[in-house]
Amino acid sequence: MSNVIDSINEVIRSRRSIFPPSYIEKEIPKELIETILENANFAPTHKLTEPWRFRVFTGSGLDKLADYMGEAYKANTTPETFSEAKYEGTRSKSLKSAAVIAIIMETHAEKIPEWEEVAAVACAVQNMWLTSTANNIGAYWSSPSVNDALKAFLELKENQKCVGFFYMGYHNLGEIPARRTPIADKVTWIG
Repeated sequence: MSNVIDSINEVIRSRRSIFPPSYIEKEIPKELIETILENANFAPTHKLTEPWRFRVFTGSGLDKLADYMGEAYKANTTPETFSEAKYEGTRSKSLKSAAVIAIIMETHAEKIPEWEEVAAVACAVQNMWLTSTANNIGAYWSSPSVNDALKAFLELKENQKCVGFFYMGYHNLGEIPARRTPIADKVTWIG
């Protein structure tokens, strides 16, 4: 069992945000994306609401997402504050990724408070991130500024909202040191 514990500790402690400019051109097999999503499905969920939903963009879907995000940036920016570099940067996040997963939260207001659904979705994303890390896939969770505009594009129901995008791609960065302060500074023992 200690090998399992050691492996879990290693994956958790080596998880990092790896951004699209670092991704290399290499497709992530569909079966691996399905495994990543299956592990997301095992996140804790109060009253078994399973509030996570996903839209997976690959191949030409990445072009559609890039076009939409670029145009959404343009539509929500005044001419005085528009930046061509930011427009291209917004588009390139999707285009440099091997896959992008829209993270959608489905609320169940009649059953539980929304914050519990947010927590469950965050746990699902952590499972995705750890599975990606274990498979040498870089990833990061980004919250777009055009959330309300995404409802139609992602074909969301009234009780659903996009809580971000999970960008993914293989990379050659090697080990990246963690930047964390000691846990002892954040814990108070009682008893």
